[in-house]
Amino acid sequence: MRWNLRLKAAERGIWKSTEMRRRLAEYGLEISAGKMSALWTTTPTTIRLDDLDVICTVLDCTPAELLIREPEQVEARRTHNRAARTAGDPTLPGSPSSPAVTPRLGRNRSLPPA
Repeated sequence: MRWNLRLKAAERGIWKSTEMRRRLAEYGLEISAGKMSALWTTTPTTIRLDDLDVICTVLDCTPAELLIREPEQVEARRTHNRAARTAGDPTLPGSPSSPAVTPRLGRNRSLPPA
């Protein structure tokens, strides 16, 4: 996914993160300067749905306009993982040569129920 906040904001005449932050505050979403900077410059790994709803209201857009699908990246990752599995990369879960996982009992742990 690609985060499209800056382009959608520019389409609404919002050119600075401070202006976006002020407009979000008008709708009741108080964001710290650090969080706003992260939203403005990078793709967030997570975002609260309530926050996304306010952002979409301010920008008069839908979440689909802010989150752009990138299916070519998904396919590239899929191809890479498939190639690594056939090569026997033991670091990938489910690969034929991955070692069996056996649980270890640590200190002060009880045995699992029988």
